[in-house]
Amino acid sequence: MAKLYFYYASMNAGKSTTLLQADFNYRERGMRTMLFTAAIDTRAGPGVIGSRIGLSAPAIMFDATTDLYACVTADAAPLACVLVDEAQFLSTAQVDQLARLVDERRVPVLCYGLRTDFLGALFPGSARLLAIADMLEEIKSVCDCGAKATMNLRVDDQGRALAKGAQTQIGGNERYVALCRKHFNAALAGSGGGD
Repeated sequence: MAKLYFYYASMNAGKSTTLLQADFNYRERGMRTMLFTAAIDTRAGPGVIGSRIGLSAPAIMFDATTDLYACVTADAAPLACVLVDEAQFLSTAQVDQLARLVDERRVPVLCYGLRTDFLGALFPGSARLLAIADMLEEIKSVCDCGAKATMNLRVDDQGRALAKGAQTQIGGNERYVALCRKHFNAALAGSGGGD
């Protein structure tokens, strides 16, 4: 039975690595997959899902105007699975399109992304996935203190916590630090606001 999955975590938890491993497992068995990634994130190159450990794969880029259901159903070849990286950037409508693929076409959809932004607020795509996904699974990451990291602290070029700014700012280890809630709140409280 096909399901809509949401694998979520803080930054640097291995979400893209896990996605690429799942894709490899399907392909190794001769099954066809379709990969999507957010057009806004070009850190590994346009249309490339890249992991911090050096794995990568080409993917179809999506933005707010992309009809994911139409993209997948335009190709008549049998499809074993759809995998979506950076799922926090999906719109509510796009999450509903993915659910429709599961329900009507019986294609499993595996989404990987952040649950919350740098202020602890849900991204729209993540909120919808948390609401309607058949399976939710947290991928664990670790704070500097050894506790589970659940929050994404945005930092400036000097490593100081930022408490203001746009919800979306693409970056990696130079821009974000995964922390437990206690240390996230302490860092924000000591930030003085920041830009």
